[in-house]
Amino acid sequence: MVELRPHLDADRVRANLARITEHVEEARARSLHGASSPVEILAAAKYVPSDALPVLAEAGVTLLGENRAQDLQEKVAAHGNLFRWDFIGQLQSRRVRAIVPHVRMVHSLGSESARSELERHRAIWQPGLRVLVQVNVAGEDAKAGVAPRDLAAFIDAADLPIAGLMTMPPLAGEPEQSRSWFAALRELAAEHGLQELSMGTSQDHVVAVEEGATIVRIGTSLYD
Repeated sequence: MVELRPHLDADRVRANLARITEHVEEARARSLHGASSPVEILAAAKYVPSDALPVLAEAGVTLLGENRAQDLQEKVAAHGNLFRWDFIGQLQSRRVRAIVPHVRMVHSLGSESARSELERHRAIWQPGLRVLVQVNVAGEDAKAGVAPRDLAAFIDAADLPIAGLMTMPPLAGEPEQSRSWFAALRELAAEHGLQELSMGTSQDHVVAVEEGATIVRIGTSLYD
């Protein structure tokens, strides 16, 4: 169950964003794999009801990621001009048409059916749409994404602007436990000449940046 944050304080969010940005840039600076440009901090919008989104804009948040197509449509209709929008939830083929007119990036392409729908609806993409392939790096049965062994064939078959990869590692008690999975994703991206790496959340984003993340998806630590 997602715990919504209907009563956000702009000053607190601004301070949290500054702290997270500082930690991210420190991690990038000391990393052997750090991104060549500043890491993007994406705010996970599923935690925030639509009428609270202007508080995030006031606090300096510029990039939002939404998990559900219906919520994305409603929030873009109300506040679309305040942010850049990404889709970060599981990409279902039946929802592609509702998503692609609104987002600059899809983080979660993980099935052949969704790939076909993305290709079929090219005419309604937002201009410049980029796509990340979700990789199930740990081979978890309950988790979506392309298996590492199938990634090359999946990319080769896609008539899409594949910009990079995304992963969600297994749940872990300590951030350090996710390092090997982030490193595995970085190595896969390098093999395929891909630049973008969407990995790391509130719990483990520092480790993700040390391993080469270019986008981190932040929720609770931005709003608490």
